[in-house]
Amino acid sequence: MVLLFFLCGSASAGSDPWAPFDAPWFDRPGTAEGLPQSIITSVAQDRGGLIWVGSMVGLARYDGYRTQAFDTRNGNNPGLPDAYVRSLLALPDGGLLIGTNAGGLARFDPATNRFRNYPIGASGTSDRKIYDLADDHAGGVWIATDSGLDHLDLRTDTITQLHTGGGTERRNFSVMQDRAGNLWLGNNKGLFVRRAGSTTFEQPKHPAGAVASVLGNQIWTIHEDRAGRLWAGSGQAGAAYRDTDGQWHAVPGFSGYRNGAQQSTVRGFLQVAPDTIWIATDGSGVLAYTVGDTQLRQIKHDAAIASTLPGDSVRALLLDRSGNIWVATDLGLARTHPNARLAFSLLPSPLEQNTLSDTSVRGIYVDTRDRIWLGLGSGRIDMIDLKAGRMSHLQLDGNQIHRDVQTFVEAADGSILVGTQGLARIEPDALAIRPLALPALENKPVLSLQRDGSRILIGTYDGLYRYDTRSGALDHVGHEAGDPNSLSSDTVRAIARVGDSWWYGTTRGISIADSTPDHSTLDPHGFENLTHHRDDPSSLPQNYVSSIMLDPQQRLWVSTFGGLGVIDHYSPGGPYRFRTLGVAQGLADDKISGMQDDDRGNLWISTSIGVSMIDSDMRSVHNLGPRDGLHIRSYIYAAAARAPDGELLFGGLGGLTVIRPQWQAPATAAAPLTITHAIVNGSEMPFGEIPRDGQTLELDSRSRNLRLDFALLDYQAPLETSYSYRMEGLDDDWTEIPRGSLPSAIYTNLPHGDYRLHLRAATHGMQPQTVETRVGITVKPRWYETAISRLIAVLLLIGLMVMLVNLRTLYLRRQAAQLQRQIDEHTRDLLAANQRLDELASTDGLTGVYNRRRFLELAGVVREQAQGRPVCIALFDLDRFKRINDTHGHLAGDTVIRCAIEVIKRHCRQGDLVGRYGGEEFVLCLPDTSLQHAQETTERICAALAGTTVIHDGRPIPVTVSIGIAALRPGESIEQWLSRADKALYEAKNNGRNRCATAV
Repeated sequence: MVLLFFLCGSASAGSDPWAPFDAPWFDRPGTAEGLPQSIITSVAQDRGGLIWVGSMVGLARYDGYRTQAFDTRNGNNPGLPDAYVRSLLALPDGGLLIGTNAGGLARFDPATNRFRNYPIGASGTSDRKIYDLADDHAGGVWIATDSGLDHLDLRTDTITQLHTGGGTERRNFSVMQDRAGNLWLGNNKGLFVRRAGSTTFEQPKHPAGAVASVLGNQIWTIHEDRAGRLWAGSGQAGAAYRDTDGQWHAVPGFSGYRNGAQQSTVRGFLQVAPDTIWIATDGSGVLAYTVGDTQLRQIKHDAAIASTLPGDSVRALLLDRSGNIWVATDLGLARTHPNARLAFSLLPSPLEQNTLSDTSVRGIYVDTRDRIWLGLGSGRIDMIDLKAGRMSHLQLDGNQIHRDVQTFVEAADGSILVGTQGLARIEPDALAIRPLALPALENKPVLSLQRDGSRILIGTYDGLYRYDTRSGALDHVGHEAGDPNSLSSDTVRAIARVGDSWWYGTTRGISIADSTPDHSTLDPHGFENLTHHRDDPSSLPQNYVSSIMLDPQQRLWVSTFGGLGVIDHYSPGGPYRFRTLGVAQGLADDKISGMQDDDRGNLWISTSIGVSMIDSDMRSVHNLGPRDGLHIRSYIYAAAARAPDGELLFGGLGGLTVIRPQWQAPATAAAPLTITHAIVNGSEMPFGEIPRDGQTLELDSRSRNLRLDFALLDYQAPLETSYSYRMEGLDDDWTEIPRGSLPSAIYTNLPHGDYRLHLRAATHGMQPQTVETRVGITVKPRWYETAISRLIAVLLLIGLMVMLVNLRTLYLRRQAAQLQRQIDEHTRDLLAANQRLDELASTDGLTGVYNRRRFLELAGVVREQAQGRPVCIALFDLDRFKRINDTHGHLAGDTVIRCAIEVIKRHCRQGDLVGRYGGEEFVLCLPDTSLQHAQETTERICAALAGTTVIHDGRPIPVTVSIGIAALRPGESIEQWLSRADKALYEAKNNGRNRCATAV
């Protein structure tokens, strides 16, 4: 307990006053991504940028979204020799060396996705237990085992066992070759070194005392930082380091034995800043030490905060190429991004002094002593003293103990007035709290406070109060229905001094009142009110006003739950014409709570779904995200303030967000957008064959189904990254991958050809980026899709056509001869048939009705016998009959003709004459029928025929008819009579067919 207290002392690290409060935010990738929740023992990043995670239950390959697990089973191929992985080393060819606890050494080959297990014994490693692996910077690897030191030549794939001399014991925990060529060995008897050019190991010279205790203990880890300092971590005596001059130094508080007690085992070192080292310990979490400091800072698990380390037993540390720090713990893997420092979160926990005492921050105030006051729930108040590096926790009592603390103001005597249920006063030195006895406010929640000389302006749900701290007088004004000059609403959420006026933000707009002399009272009818008008775009964006601010550029800002209103050039007395900024202008949300401006004139706002920044010239809007360090996502209270050194504070649901407006993240290499996994026709492609940017993937003719998993390998806020893809030559547009879905491009039955697959990732936040990767895709044709095959097919088709023509010609000649014989044979039959035709000369053979000749004879008789009685004749012509013959054949045409005659006959009376006039024309004579009745009869025939569908060979044939009607005139010949009917028929044809027309 003494050690922990010492490590967590109040002194801040470096020059950052927020350092005692700024704890790293750790994300915990785990079972949802497929990572094991077992004890994580080692972490490595391969050449392609993927993270490999070793654990006590196997090995995992992780791309930020998906995990591929490996253990002793690897399908039909050899798996790991032992599931307990102790150490990992990424190789230049993209492969991986794996040191296991009881199975020796294995090598993963990305060209085959197989493991090669090295022998153990004379031609292999000196022991089954592999503690450490280290690069020799010359194409080889040093191997520290439980029984010796070995060397693997990667070019010949052979292992040589080394003799370390009589001063060492067999067991070696760690090994490292520095940039000068010296080989350092962490042995069971301490630290040893073989100088460059030497063949023997010796113990380095070092001072007595704490450093000697470290270097004489079991050395579990050795590290050379970028400055050339050498760090050694022991099993029980802590750590020590050697500077670039060769002098050894103790790590304050963590070198040697403290009062006889052993230190936690050191498992790894990681340089996170030029002079700052993280020390991984087995039981004390991570210890952060900056060279030259007198104290360490402990980073450990807090059961109340999910963003702390998963556990305090840390086995390994890794800094990846995107700047992330990976921490392997006994309770899973954790990841933090130390450069995401534009914002950080101060979270609640009952276990630490410098954490919040309640979940949500409802009010923030900075007093004249630069102390920061935070109003929380349940009567809790936290006070941050940046100079002391310490947070104090206060608690209201009495009837205020369970009430929210929403606002503060500093009185003229330096005491802090607290707005809760009524008012409370905090003594500025002793921090003693007592309620302020104002009976009128005793049961009223106080929403806002401002100081006006010796008077305090108090906003409540019951209107506006003004309290004179000298005389004790309390004034009150409220909303009066029907009075446009009264307070716009009784709910006063914000009070701001704008020039010589006081602006009151309410739930029904803004009320403006002039500042009054000390002796005067509040004028209940002296307000000018600004509200939202739907038909006036220059009015307030919305009536729910949460905060008001006049910036140094004389721009007036008003935050509402309908957007941000701004008057670009504020002038006292108006006119008050607002311009609205909202979602349409780039803000993430229209429900705006708090506002603060920074030293550069940029405006920072909190909304219901995050924090946004509007630059000083109002040309661009930036919405912060996890890549900037923003992790509290919702801000519904107008809690905002500016810290003494310019940091901006926003109270959110879940904690306090601190913004460093001046922070600039160091430049890092852009993370690659990489295909991390490929499946072709259901078979996994070896990792080494997966194409990278600019390369081409060739698929054989049978491989038409393709799935490519891809990821932006920066591992930062994977759920906040937007992905899309497009196959050039196949897709017309980009396919957007829904947020939360795994980024994959899937294609089935790809046609043969050459394509280019575009993969795109877009990041969000203050520095958004769009990264694109292009991969060629070549699908080989099947044998019948090649050009030669198609040419041969065309030639074969031509040959087949020539052969068919010749066969057809031969067949027709034979048919002609046979027909001639048949003609000769049936001449007699034809003569007999002619005789029969003479007998049938009066009827149409197809329809059975009168033929033209016989019909004209009978119609002439009717004409002669008419003697003044009405007689009509109708001429029918089937519409588009030629098309029916051409489309369906003449047999179908005959069927249509027969059907038409049947329809006509069904509508005829006894005595009516029906005949086939020729081809598709028919004629109907209607004795004793007026022109009107004839027209009605023919219209019924026309409609009936249009409603009849002829079925021929199973296919429907629609039929319509055009009809011309003529009534017999006295003295008119039959030819004249028919001619007039024929003209009427053509009139029906010209008017659109399927209709009747009468002759004039």
